[in-house]
Amino acid sequence: MNTLQGTIVAVTGAFGALGLVTARVLAQRGAQVALIGRGAAPATLPAELAHACVVEHLDLTDPQAAEVAVATIVGRFGALNALVNVAGGFRWETIADGSAHSWEQLFDVNVKTALNASKAALAQLTAGGAGRIVNLGALAALKAGTGMGAYTASKSAVMRLTEALADELKDKGVTVNAILPSIIDTPQNRADMPEADFARWVTPEQIAGVIAFLLSQDAQCVTGALIPVAGRV
Repeated sequence: MNTLQGTIVAVTGAFGALGLVTARVLAQRGAQVALIGRGAAPATLPAELAHACVVEHLDLTDPQAAEVAVATIVGRFGALNALVNVAGGFRWETIADGSAHSWEQLFDVNVKTALNASKAALAQLTAGGAGRIVNLGALAALKAGTGMGAYTASKSAVMRLTEALADELKDKGVTVNAILPSIIDTPQNRADMPEADFARWVTPEQIAGVIAFLLSQDAQCVTGALIPVAGRV
């Protein structure tokens, strides 16, 4: 198992199903974790996150809010070594019946949040010469289908952000990668697709394990990668 002992990691979208599991798994592997969320933190956090830095009610579509989040984390832990950009959203909407506003909204929550958080964290991530950024893309972004235009366009932008920033930072010791999950086994997805075979989906714990690897020293030579994490979908 890849150890993250001594690594200070910020997880955005940390109060959602995937974000919270990711934070818990990283803490189990030795990381000091900061939880960043747009809403309120859960009333009860997993035991592994009892000493986490919690930054709630913070909108990462605002660049200044991202700066505040990083400053809060550095004030608590003294540094920031890694960033996991889980924050995002989904909407199924056909082009014929939808609106341009949906495209703007999904770009905001999926791309701007990752861009602003990454930009705010750069000084900290480059300071140690071994920083890490992991972004959440989507396997569906490789080819859009009906109703998936706005979502997959925004996730495609996350992939291009990942590649561009990886190239920009490759000589500064910072790696930037993205994982591309298929359907994630969450309560919401089960409710939305009750007839599906859930065993074929990828679990949040499996995704978190891949993220942990990308944050570890074992992955220091991996950057600019777009890694499918698809289960059996």
